[in-house]
Amino acid sequence: MGNILIVAGKEYRDGWRNRWVLAITAVFALFAFAIAYFGAAASGQVGFTSLATTIVSLASLAVFLIPLIALLLGYDTIVGEENQGTLLLLLSYPISRWQLLTGKLCGQGAILASATFIGFGAAGVAIASFTGQAQATEIWRAFGVFVGSAILLGWVFLALAYLISVMATDKGRAAGVALITWFFFVLIFDLGMLGILVMTSGQDGGDLLAYLLLLNPTDIFRLINLAGFESTRAYVGLLAVADDQLLSPLTLTFALAAWVVVPFSIAVWLFARRKH
Repeated sequence: MGNILIVAGKEYRDGWRNRWVLAITAVFALFAFAIAYFGAAASGQVGFTSLATTIVSLASLAVFLIPLIALLLGYDTIVGEENQGTLLLLLSYPISRWQLLTGKLCGQGAILASATFIGFGAAGVAIASFTGQAQATEIWRAFGVFVGSAILLGWVFLALAYLISVMATDKGRAAGVALITWFFFVLIFDLGMLGILVMTSGQDGGDLLAYLLLLNPTDIFRLINLAGFESTRAYVGLLAVADDQLLSPLTLTFALAAWVVVPFSIAVWLFARRKH
């Protein structure tokens, strides 16, 4: 455990030294304020609206932004060390490969968690103050779920980035695969789901489609935030195929956590089998 904490601490300190934490925090906070203030510009109005509407907009933004940032943060974790010639040096220390990988995940995961919590949290407090909803318990619960699930979503794509990094032979290929991964989960998967709904007219296979959503962590994230509270339920759209009885909030949370554990476990297994 000590070795893991040492590696995690180094990664986290490097994140502050390289301004990763500050940059991600600033991006999250600025986008949150911009969406909250200009979100109603299409209707000819500007200004802060309800926090519930902001959560919906932020959930849509987070699906695009958080996976991309997580993939950029972790895609070269192993292959980058290997290309620079520092991986063999790290492996010469009295630390096992799974400890090295776990420590790096914990450190970079803490970077994402800090940036997400501070960035979105500060924006949420300010928006609630401007809209006079600081005492709305249901809204704050929804916002807390949003921040927590956003952190978990970042860890999912960080774990996927580690899997890519372990399997890749050079940074260029790792970057290309990371970009393809982002396109698939953020754009292509939902287009395929929409095509299935159109072809079946939404009449058949509703239960199957609901479970198919579990194959995409971004859809799980949307379900947790848009279908879990009355204040945001009106915006579920395509996710309406997921019945509450089929996919409860607890089921969705476990599914999103599994998306962290499974790819990272495969990455650890592959890394342990590598010859160098």
